[in-house]
Amino acid sequence: MGGFSAASAAERCAVGIHTSPSSPVSHPRSRRQQQPAPPVRRRRLAAPLAVSRRSLLVPHAVAASTDRASPEAVGRFNLESNSELQVTVNAAPQGAIAEINFEATNTSGSLVLHWGALRPDRGEWLLPSRRPDGTTTFKNQALRTPFVKSGDNSTLRVEIDDPAVQAIEFLLFDEARNKWFKNNGQNFLIQLPTSRNQGQGASGATAVPEDLVQIQSYLRWERNGKQSYTSDQEKVEYEAARAELTEELNRGVPLEKLRARLTETPESSERDAPASKTTATKELEKRASKQEKKKKKYSVERIQRKNRDITQLLNKHKPGVTKEQVQAAPKQPTVLDLFTKSLQEGDDCDVLSRKLFKIGDKEILAIATKALGKTRVHLATNDAEPLILHWALAKKAGEWEAPPSSIAPSGSTLLDKACETSFVESELDGLQYQVVEIELDDDGYKGMPFVLRHGETWIKNNDSDFYLDFKTKVTKKAKVIDTGDAGKGTAKAFLERIADLEEDAQRSFMHRFNIAADLVDQARDAGLLGIVGLFVWIRFMSTRQLIWNKNYNVKPREISKAQDRFTDDLENMYKSYPQYREILRMILSAVGRGGEGDVGQRIRDEILVIQRNNDCKGGMMEEWHQKLHNNTSPDDVVICQAIIDYIKSDFDISVYWDTLNKNGINKERLLSYDRAIHSEPKFRSDQKEGLLRDLGNYMRSLKAVHSGADLESAIATCMGYKSEGEGFMVGVQINPVKGLSSGFPELLQFVLDHVEDKSAEPLLEGLLEARVELRPLLIESSERLKDLIFLDIALDSTFRTAVERSYEELNDAAPEKIMYFIGLVLENLALSTDDNEDILYCLKGWNQAMEMVKQKDDQWALYAKACLDRTRLALASKGEQYYNMMQPSAEYLGSLLNVDEWAVDIFTEEIIRGGSAATLSALLNRFDPVLRNVAHLGSWQVISPVEVTGYVVVVDKLLSVQNKSYDKPTILMAKSVKGEEEIPDGVVGVITPDMPDVLSHVSVRARNCKVLFATCFDPNTLSELQGHEGKVFSFKTTSADVTYREITESELMQSSSANAQAGEAIASLSLVKKKFLGKYAISAEDFTEEMVGAKSRNIAYLKGKVPSWVGIPTSVAIPFGTFEKVLSDDTNKEVAQNIQMLKGRLAQDDFSALGEMRKTVLDLTAPTQLVTELKEKMLSSGMPWPGDESDQRWEQAWMAIKKVWASKWNERAYFSTRKVKLDHDYLSMSVLVQEIVNADYAFVIHTTNPSSGDSSEIYAEVVKGLGETLVGAYPGRAMSFVCKKDDLDSPKVLGYPSKPIGLFIKRSIIFRSDSNGEDLEGYAGAGLYDRLVNFFHETRFTHMLKNSFSITAKECACFSVPMDEEDQVVLDYTTDALITDSGFRSSILSSIARAGHAIEELYGSPQDVEGVVKDGKIYVVQTRPQM
Repeated sequence: MGGFSAASAAERCAVGIHTSPSSPVSHPRSRRQQQPAPPVRRRRLAAPLAVSRRSLLVPHAVAASTDRASPEAVGRFNLESNSELQVTVNAAPQGAIAEINFEATNTSGSLVLHWGALRPDRGEWLLPSRRPDGTTTFKNQALRTPFVKSGDNSTLRVEIDDPAVQAIEFLLFDEARNKWFKNNGQNFLIQLPTSRNQGQGASGATAVPEDLVQIQSYLRWERNGKQSYTSDQEKVEYEAARAELTEELNRGVPLEKLRARLTETPESSERDAPASKTTATKELEKRASKQEKKKKKYSVERIQRKNRDITQLLNKHKPGVTKEQVQAAPKQPTVLDLFTKSLQEGDDCDVLSRKLFKIGDKEILAIATKALGKTRVHLATNDAEPLILHWALAKKAGEWEAPPSSIAPSGSTLLDKACETSFVESELDGLQYQVVEIELDDDGYKGMPFVLRHGETWIKNNDSDFYLDFKTKVTKKAKVIDTGDAGKGTAKAFLERIADLEEDAQRSFMHRFNIAADLVDQARDAGLLGIVGLFVWIRFMSTRQLIWNKNYNVKPREISKAQDRFTDDLENMYKSYPQYREILRMILSAVGRGGEGDVGQRIRDEILVIQRNNDCKGGMMEEWHQKLHNNTSPDDVVICQAIIDYIKSDFDISVYWDTLNKNGINKERLLSYDRAIHSEPKFRSDQKEGLLRDLGNYMRSLKAVHSGADLESAIATCMGYKSEGEGFMVGVQINPVKGLSSGFPELLQFVLDHVEDKSAEPLLEGLLEARVELRPLLIESSERLKDLIFLDIALDSTFRTAVERSYEELNDAAPEKIMYFIGLVLENLALSTDDNEDILYCLKGWNQAMEMVKQKDDQWALYAKACLDRTRLALASKGEQYYNMMQPSAEYLGSLLNVDEWAVDIFTEEIIRGGSAATLSALLNRFDPVLRNVAHLGSWQVISPVEVTGYVVVVDKLLSVQNKSYDKPTILMAKSVKGEEEIPDGVVGVITPDMPDVLSHVSVRARNCKVLFATCFDPNTLSELQGHEGKVFSFKTTSADVTYREITESELMQSSSANAQAGEAIASLSLVKKKFLGKYAISAEDFTEEMVGAKSRNIAYLKGKVPSWVGIPTSVAIPFGTFEKVLSDDTNKEVAQNIQMLKGRLAQDDFSALGEMRKTVLDLTAPTQLVTELKEKMLSSGMPWPGDESDQRWEQAWMAIKKVWASKWNERAYFSTRKVKLDHDYLSMSVLVQEIVNADYAFVIHTTNPSSGDSSEIYAEVVKGLGETLVGAYPGRAMSFVCKKDDLDSPKVLGYPSKPIGLFIKRSIIFRSDSNGEDLEGYAGAGLYDRLVNFFHETRFTHMLKNSFSITAKECACFSVPMDEEDQVVLDYTTDALITDSGFRSSILSSIARAGHAIEELYGSPQDVEGVVKDGKIYVVQTRPQM
């Protein structure tokens, strides 16, 4: 046996060598004219990566056929049809020079030998110093030697003088033709006679056959107790086995004797039977090979993940929807649109079917209608050329039947099988068109085939007849064409274009994918909503909501080519538009990979070979074969798997049906195919082995075309493979993707080896590591990007499946393990998300929580609970983003295409359920009760502790009922409470799973109105309470718990007076109308009750009275009456008239006037005197004057002032004053002007704990950045703490922050509302006007709730308008000293508590204090009595 086996050659593979001419792989879009990369010698991998029955493509060297006993070895290789290569090796004495002669017949004169030598002690090619003339070095990796032309042949001689060289490996390159020649797609390899090296002793190098090294390494492993080796240990063991055998050979032990000892066979066996192996040899080699392939004994049981900075995974591509995209002007109606509309306006006209055809740059519209019992066909075209309609009628598919003369339009000509009718010119709204109208006399006709003729030129529909199907289910487009809101929030025109093309798309997958490819540019031009519309259409297709094939025979390779064209276009968009990548991944996943050429055709060809090779030409296999020939689809992947499962189960037919049914295929669906499958599979036991082999290979072809998330085929496509199948699979070859990291093959092998492990943790780590390794190539738009995307999709899909499989494993897991799993799932979600900053900071938070557990920090559970709450917010935000982005398109396109209503309703929900977000949500739900138990948080948070009784009513959102009045005591179970809502009249209690801040507006209002307000964290308790809707319940509270019971209505009547008071409207109050007292601006010393509100007066009062370490910002004010004075100025006469008119509309309860009122106020012009006085007061107080920077800066300040004035007419404030019978006209608005402190933190203090009523305890909440995220009801919780007034150095943290957003601003001026209605005694008016973000633009919330006069939470909070816009920053709490440094935290919280206590003592009553922290210093920006 020769010294080099095929296995040893495999170790010296030349990765990346291009496909040989004899077995090309067609990639026409990838063809290049430049010279392909030559082979490069690579070091040995621990084990070749295998995928199922394929091996990844590593071009193997092939051993030449040599005979050691012969003095000359000869190799003969075919190069082309009339050309071959002959190689001879001259025998040489031991240690002498070996001579290798090459002769290539019928070649050009530009042939080059690209070569290197092989030694057993080196992994790369050796470049011998003895070289033929003309030899050059190529990149220090190979030698290149030109052949010498001799007639029609080319010759070359190479001499090797190094006795350690065992073989040479090479390729041929024809420079003139830029063409490589290989040996069946692999390197040529010629061994040198072993007599040259034998007897070299220890200094020599003797090659050991790889099969013997493999057996020796296996025996060593058994002797060592079958240990689990690491990858490095495995390599060491393998080389140690080689060294042992090499040493024996160098000592003179004959190879035959060595083989006999290892295989326990007589020495003569090899001589006697060289072509066969003994049973013992085969068995031992089989065991060794099995051990090598399985790798679970040799390989590590989990990978070592690289240490990375998580923020390296950051994506900040936000797929925004511009106002122009959403509110794009409707396209100008064409004459065909007008024609359609004119038909619809007819009496009782129903559209039976409608089809729009393209004829060049013109269109022809065919419509069948039924009106007054008559069926009519209308054909209209915007083509101006004179046209003749050549038409017929059909009662079955493919039929042409001449119509009766009685229905032929006037002037028609009847032919044998058809009729010809000239189009008649007509006009609509000045637009010209041509039309033919035909009234039918028989409802039995199925459709109308037709073509057009212009003179002698025939016009057809892409080489086919036009056809209008009368029985086609009519789309609803005609019914919604002119309804106002239909299609709002979508790329409406683009969706209607899809609907027009759907009937063509239904002919086959080839048609659908080609149409989809044609639509890609239109989708891109429509922006995000266009991409979403394309996704919705493809998703409807993949979920079988649309027809896949309508009696159209198409070749699989044509489907594959169309699919490849579409996915190539998506790949190109993926490269150029990173903000759309998340949606494009979804489209690609729904479509599958595709592949031009033989990939698709193999589906058609291989089924025939399977039938022939396995003697199964009839029955179900023949029916499936006919279906495959007619039109292959993703169902075929399921059918193939069902057959495989059936065979593996020893032909249990119930297993076949179980696999089908689990994947959505039942008997009715099998019968619905154009080539129906009626039969069940039925095979013989002797067919089992061959069918499993061939169907396994066939499954790869099916998945290569139809599956976008199949892991095995995705890995094979990226890493390369050459199939080991027989017959039809020979020559199926895919090259590896370039640029993958060196350890990537082993990483993917690890994934495949562990993909079915019961314990999923090592697999999850491997999958994530692979995705992270892929990420740079996905970002850099690498070559063969599409294959990499499909690999990433497959890794993601496998990850989700593995997590779901691990739920049982986590049932009794320690908290640390659950947190670790949550971190893994978050990382996986981040890798699939275009804008993942918040997700990454959630991940960093969980990692910090795990570190706190290791350090035995007793705060870990409290901190982890905040991480959990923030993660839930991130998922909710993601779900809301998907819903707003996708659902309108699903609903509109679904209506156009008649998609089942249930499928439309759950469209977005199913998208979310299928992603990592749903997996993560399930983990969080499992972990929440664990955390609450460890942190002693209980199931309730009581925000307003009141004992109440009332009727249970369930609502989705408190916002949607805030203006409603209930006529009996009501306890609302509100699924959503954001924090800025009003408590409806008649409501005595609100229970919610949401977590508004304890100091949010709704929390304060609940306490002031004596309404029970509590958060319930236990979903089972919530579900139980919701199930009692309509019943009467009694609720009692403590500071941390709620008890409840059902009571009778008579008990309700006898309930305490406190309950009767709860929820009732406050008694009518009165306001004193303020007058303008002659000053447009005043400084703090002039802050009096006649001039400004309590907010400004309190700030002035604090100045100089609080401790010196508490800062008070400098303030000036625009006093009461100034707005009315400005409005009365002559320059604002028109504005005043408009406001008076709008007040009249308000008096008539036309509440839409509120928004118009706010906008009208913004038209005010500033009187010169106002500008002069405000400038003087600001400068004299030490504040900067905006106008000194530029006129534009003053205009910004003036706009901010007007927005504060306009806030008088915000919806929440208006309805709140009506509720307590305040005269809204008497509300006056002063404006407090302060310089903004660019805060590190902001806080709100209640100097008496509002939850417990404990006056000895201060309660406070702190946020990072400006306080608007706290008072403005931004999502998430603030950090909360309590502090005993007699121990202000010992604050106790109640909860860590979960708010994802912080607001930061440069040095600027802020303008705060300060009305005469905010602090009326007994009226909880505080917060009506404290914050304005963007009041003057309609948002999705105002649109959704406009009928209940509600606005967004951020818009309806109290009004403070900064002159400059704040920066929204996604917060990373793991770098925040307030979280990570306990000493810093204690110092800051103690200082906040001390400031609150000092102010309370100054006023002598509980206070509600707002302030900020900057560089450790406390600033108080306002205080008022705590309500």
